Formats: sequence, C-alpha cells, structure tokens
Amino acid sequence: MSKKNTLHPAPFLIAEVSANHNGSLKHAKELIKTAKKFGANAVKLQTYTADTMTIKSNRDEFKIMKGIWKGQTLWDLYNKAQTPFEWHKELFSYAKKLKINCFSTPFDETAVDMLEQVNCPLYKIASFEMTDHILLKKVAKTKKPIIISTGTLSSKEIKKLIFFLKKIKCKKFVILHCVTEYPANYKNIKLKTIEHIKDKYKCLTGYSDHTSGIGVAISSINYGACVIEKHFTIDKRLDGPDHRLSILPKELKLLHEFRLEKTK
Repeated sequence: MSKKNTLHPAPFLIAEVSANHNGSLKHAKELIKTAKKFGANAVKLQTYTADTMTIKSNRDEFKIMKGIWKGQTLWDLYNKAQTPFEWHKELFSYAKKLKINCFSTPFDETAVDMLEQVNCPLYKIASFEMTDHILLKKVAKTKKPIIISTGTLSSKEIKKLIFFLKKIKCKKFVILHCVTEYPANYKNIKLKTIEHIKDKYKCLTGYSDHTSGIGVAISSINYGACVIEKHFTIDKRLDGPDHRLSILPKELKLLHEFRLEKTK
C-alpha cells in the first residue's frame, strides 16, 4: 500500500461535462452550477466539431463495434456529443460569474484559436492527440498550464511525450494516468502508474477516472494524484453517450470531502 499523499492543497477536482449537456445550453449551465455547488474546482468542456474529428461514413472502420456506444458511427457520435463553438463564450462567462474554473480539450488548431478568444485559462489534451505535435506546439505557445491524459499511450510513448514537452520548453504540465475504457474495468486500473510517472519523470501527476463510482478516484490520492478528473452528470438515466459512466452530484460531494480529508 502506498503511503499517504502529503501534497497540499487537496487535489484539483475536475468535473468533466463532455457530452452530458445533451445538446442544451441551459443544461450545460446547470451542470456548471451544480459542479460548483458540490465541490468541483473546475468544469471541463470538449471543443471540436464532428467534421474536424472524422468523416461521415458507414464503413466498418468508422463504426464503433463494442462498448456502450456500439453500433454508432464515429461521425454520428461526435455530432451528438459536440459542444457548439457558439456556446463557449457564454459558458466561460457563466463559469466566471460563479467563480469556478472552466477550460476545455481542443482537438485541432481551430479549437485552440477559438478558446484563446474566450480566455481559456488552461488546456487539456486527450490521449488520442498525443502524437499531434502541431496541436501540442500550438497549445504550448499559449504559455498556459496543460493537463495531459495517457490512456492510449505505452510507456515508451509517455517517455517520448515528456521529452517532446521539454524540447518545446513546456514547463507547466500535469500527466494524468488514465485507462481508455468506458466504463473502465477495475482490474486494468493499476494506480501505481501514477507513482511511477511521478518518480521517473519528476513531474506533477494525476488521474482521469473512467470507472463507475468514486472509490478508485479516492484511492488515487494515496498514489500522489494532484489532479482528479471525473465525468459528471445530474441524472444517469438521461439519454446520451456519457451519462452512465458519470458521477452524480452526491458522489461529487463525497469525492470533494474525501480529498480534503485525505490531505489534512
């Protein structure tokens, strides 16, 4: 068992909105308001369009063959899940009014340009984009903190990623251990990876959690996680691609309380 984390302050807690706005600006605002009320430090959006992510095709290589999104084409999934560019200014302003951090994951350069216009304070890079050096350079040039997931990366690829970040003089970054399964299987979590990355590369580390519930996220604090990210919803019964793997307000509150208790 890893020894207790002594980092202060408590881990930075991110409520991932993702597609859980269900295409409603009003519901997106409700998620931000609820996340603030129940203890999140920040809410995170995802910034892309279906056309910047994939092509519209029914061929098998553009279909999802297993998991909770089985049967959908990639284009249809992204089209349903996207947060429209025209919402961002209003959502960032609303979060600022409520005094909660709001930031996003851009998936291409046009998304970064738009997010800079709304004064995005930091950026998240998804693991699938880790080999997109053009995107990484674009974000690094903003000189803002970058949070990076490693869900699809091998150990060698993580090493190459951190080498590249140092090469482009990116100094403010956090590496998040992540398992790219929705929901993630408990046997695949391997929280000691957080410690391994932290000790080997002498960098800040955290955990992006796709498991059900909050138990694994709480345990990640023991392994040195200074950032915890969880998908967040108001109602798991709602129609949408991410609701079932998201936590509810009462779970967010418990996670918030546990992270404070564990770092006293």
